Amino acid sequence: MIGFALAVAGGCARAPVHGAAPVPVLAVTAVATNVPVQIDPPPVGHVTPISTVTVHSQIGGLISAVHFKEGDEVKSNDLLFTIDPRPSQAALDQARANLERDASQLEYQKANYARDEKLFTAKIVSQDQVDTDKASLDAAFGTTAADRAAITNALLNLEFCEIRAPFDGVTGSLLFHEGNVIKAPDDALLTINQIHPIYVEFAVPEQYLPEIKKQMRDATLKVSVTYENMTVPPPQGDLTFVDNSVDETTGTILLKATFPNEDDALWPGQFVNVTLTLSELTDAVVVPSQAVQVGQKGQFIYVVKTDLTNAAVQTVEMRTVKTGITFNNETVVENGLQAGETVVTDGQLRLAPKMKVTVKSSGNPATNSPAN
Repeated sequence: MIGFALAVAGGCARAPVHGAAPVPVLAVTAVATNVPVQIDPPPVGHVTPISTVTVHSQIGGLISAVHFKEGDEVKSNDLLFTIDPRPSQAALDQARANLERDASQLEYQKANYARDEKLFTAKIVSQDQVDTDKASLDAAFGTTAADRAAITNALLNLEFCEIRAPFDGVTGSLLFHEGNVIKAPDDALLTINQIHPIYVEFAVPEQYLPEIKKQMRDATLKVSVTYENMTVPPPQGDLTFVDNSVDETTGTILLKATFPNEDDALWPGQFVNVTLTLSELTDAVVVPSQAVQVGQKGQFIYVVKTDLTNAAVQTVEMRTVKTGITFNNETVVENGLQAGETVVTDGQLRLAPKMKVTVKSSGNPATNSPAN
């Protein structure tokens, strides 16, 4: 019986045919580079403002002026609304008038009490009269104190007629317009979102939590995001929050990253793809992921070798390897390969150990071996 070997993707090698034409393959050079260790697949995040405030008025009344347009960016303490100040001003004037009246009454009670004390010493008036005068004097003191409190309250209400922004942010839809009468504090006037900086919330599987906590002890973890139709470089931020419990229903932990967002690339409510970098492998040997094959004995790579006796002849060696993480369609090779070696990226199904090959360009001049 004529024996033969069948070459398959499972790594069963066939004997090379002597004198056969070299097999054309695509190949690149393995390189040593720094590779970020990231969560794969990237989680989907949700952009949220750092702070959100729903603006209410502390007094009721007529909105006499609106000092911004919907969607405007406002600065802290910018004037947003003016409530008709006339009722508050009238209340202030009334409180001041009451104080003047009651202050005069207080002075009268002081004089009356002082006079009756002298008369009591001379035994002209009774103790009851002195006690009555003292009670009237104390009541006058209380009345003037209440008047001063009423003035303070009226001044506050007059100040509340101007509604100002609590922080830098972006205004939302205007819920009440100039001329509307509002009730305090029931009626919400608008919502302001603080977006400089801004949060991106996302959840990762709980198995990443120990590594995240370990890496956060040594350095600030970097986060970047992307989204559809993005026209700016991916925004870069820092991981700033890890929730204090794992969600039992999903087995995930909530994280928050803070982004400066100076160019307004992120907007509240937006969904983004999040890349969290846990660490970085230094001088790791990487090859295109398609170079790694799986056989009966595990993962292997075809390495292109030059014949020692004839430099023009190139053959392949099947090399068992141990791989690590994959990043940007490149795989880290932890064992079995060195930087600078040439690996086959296309044409492996036609190969067997020691077969002659012709290396052709794969279109990437930065990593490809030179074409023969």
